[in-house]
Amino acid sequence: MACFVAAALCATTAFAQNVPTPEQRLADLEAYVKNTAPATSLAGVAGPGHNTWLMVSAALVLFMTLPGLALFYGGLVRKRNVLSVLAQCLGLTALVSLIWWACGYSLCFAKGGLLGGFDYAFLRGVDSTPNVTYGAWVSENVFCMYQMMFAIITPALIVGAIAERMKYSAVLLFCGLWMFAVYFPTAHLMWGDGGWFNGVWNPEAKVKSIDFAGGIVVHMTSGWSALVLCILLGKRRGFGREPLPPHSMVACMTGTGMLWVGWYGFNAGSAVASDAIAANAFTATTMSAAVGCAVWGLCERVLRGKISVLGLCSGAVAGLATVTPASGFVSVNGAMLIGVVAGFSTYFACSTLKTRFGYDDSLDTFGIHAVGGTLGSILAGVLATGKANPNLNADHIKGFVGNTLWVQQIIAAGAILVLSVVATVVLYFVVKFLCGGVRVSAEIEATGLDLNEHGEEGYLI
Repeated sequence: MACFVAAALCATTAFAQNVPTPEQRLADLEAYVKNTAPATSLAGVAGPGHNTWLMVSAALVLFMTLPGLALFYGGLVRKRNVLSVLAQCLGLTALVSLIWWACGYSLCFAKGGLLGGFDYAFLRGVDSTPNVTYGAWVSENVFCMYQMMFAIITPALIVGAIAERMKYSAVLLFCGLWMFAVYFPTAHLMWGDGGWFNGVWNPEAKVKSIDFAGGIVVHMTSGWSALVLCILLGKRRGFGREPLPPHSMVACMTGTGMLWVGWYGFNAGSAVASDAIAANAFTATTMSAAVGCAVWGLCERVLRGKISVLGLCSGAVAGLATVTPASGFVSVNGAMLIGVVAGFSTYFACSTLKTRFGYDDSLDTFGIHAVGGTLGSILAGVLATGKANPNLNADHIKGFVGNTLWVQQIIAAGAILVLSVVATVVLYFVVKFLCGGVRVSAEIEATGLDLNEHGEEGYLI
């Protein structure tokens, strides 16, 4: 009997020791509100509010590609090539999703220096438990799906530069290889655990750079690769000699609206929580887009006499792309300044640079995404403030004079620019060999890719 009583007392004591105290419960609640790691009983438990926000954000980022980008690009090409653009966006969504499951997520977010390993290959161990390296309260499988949407839209942006003339098979093969050569290394360098350029969350980073939502990872990689690819591919038939007008500005405008809405998931979702940093990114995104739209329209009114719907759409997307790397690091006024720079710089890139150098960037992927993403990444280093994001290293936000962050931004951006350009040149010739050419025949280009490549016809309103 005495032994039974002693055992019962021990069990009761052990149970009491495992029950969180009121102070511990309060600490966990405070950690949830502040989006910091839980102290005791809630360790390893996903927070419903933060989890919900990231699931919604993941859906919004997918919405940017399907149907946002598809409609935006589809409206800008000629009727006979609409389905080809839609097919490329949809095909890339499926292809990248499968690669992401097999090894893409692991190569980006497993621990490593230049590149992650295969710890998460086939999503092994990626479940509903939070990975506190990336989010204290968000399930890792939700974080994985959220990041997959970024991986999907990045190669889809390249489609805009080579529209109406590249084989479907060559587009998919090039983009599939490009993910391994450019996107996965860049995403790991900037965002991954131990990534050499991950300056906010990796104290041992070789280059202490920042990229809140993908100015370098998404817009620079796709934009600079798009420029090289469209030059190697050559111009469309009739480019520079005859008009090649968009067939549906209604579809383009509709796609622009979808992109703008989806961009809230892109930027505010990158806080990986519904917290104050997400709120700041949401506000910064809105104002930069509005200013970019207005400035592009002003440029057209002054220099051409009329404000076009295409110009307003381009300016809004430029404002969104340019603020992306800075959205969670700058004040609202900093974001508005970025919108001004975005409007002017991308307008002149699309209207003057393309004419001056004669390259056929069909839908201005380089002019908007490469120019905007590069300038936005540098401006993030100039305008970042600890008031917008307390995670910033205080040594990096002393203002322009004595500030080293903008230098780190230039180094990181320059390295990724070189990687994107060199990899694109190599991959172009690899794909050309494997596919027996990357460009459709002159006859197919003249009659349209829709019927010849996909056996279907259709056009947007």
